[in-house]
Amino acid sequence: MAQFRFMDLDIWKDSIVLNDQFFDLADALVDSKSYRVAEQLRAASFSISNNIAEGSGSFSSKDFANFLNIAHRTIFETANISCVAHRRKFIDKNKLDQLLNDLDTLSRKITNFRKSLLNSNQ
Repeated sequence: MAQFRFMDLDIWKDSIVLNDQFFDLADALVDSKSYRVAEQLRAASFSISNNIAEGSGSFSSKDFANFLNIAHRTIFETANISCVAHRRKFIDKNKLDQLLNDLDTLSRKITNFRKSLLNSNQ
């Protein structure tokens, strides 16, 4: 089986685990009122891992760092959608807190990895 660079990155592995949680949550949001929220959750959480993977194929650290920046910003989008889902009573406070904590942890890991990537080229 082919091995791609992103498959060895802890931030990608963490983003995939988090993506599974958001897909499970989206699957649970089955009524028509929550359909758009579910689709937004799927798309935003999927975008995090996609940008990490896509960036890992870059030929320069600066380009990879740009994709990590996009993944980082998408974490904030996913957090916002989660907050809206809570306000609309699609998820409870405990679930929101767990998701936000996991997103915050991943955000910090991406930031640190991005800094180390950029610092290694100086």
